[in-house]
Amino acid sequence: MKIKSFGLVLMVAVMAVALSGCGCFYQQMKGETPAPAAPAAKAVSPEAKTAMPVTKAAPAAPMVGLNDINFDFDKYNIRANDAEILKKDYEWMMANPGKKIKIEGNCDERGTVEYNLVLGQKRADATKNFLVNLGADGKSIGTVSYGKERPLCAEHNEACWAKNRRAHFVPAQ
Repeated sequence: MKIKSFGLVLMVAVMAVALSGCGCFYQQMKGETPAPAAPAAKAVSPEAKTAMPVTKAAPAAPMVGLNDINFDFDKYNIRANDAEILKKDYEWMMANPGKKIKIEGNCDERGTVEYNLVLGQKRADATKNFLVNLGADGKSIGTVSYGKERPLCAEHNEACWAKNRRAHFVPAQ
């Protein structure tokens, strides 16, 4: 009897140590996976550091003539006033055949990374589908979701969050 109890206690102890030492266990409990790690930095000599220009990747410029639309909290349906904006965007697309665009779906900071990536994609797809239903060429429109990773406004209030819940138009590359 002692051997069975000892084996059970030992097994429970091993499992507890294994799970408590794994940070991914706690991350999984929250329902969120961590973002991918940044690539390792390369070693650069001090002389080379002074010679290299420092540049940051700028976000893609908006398409001139196309206007972003916004969404209600936790929604991806096109509102009536945004439908009017998209009709004008459609007119621009018809006047500029051959131009390829990308629609970026964005969310506010609330919610998990995964949830916001899915919601952002639904927003981008809903915007594309609206334009395609008007007659736009679906092959010239790409979609991507940035979830909550590219906020337009960094404040933590409803007015700011409303600005971040958007579909943004950029030139496709």
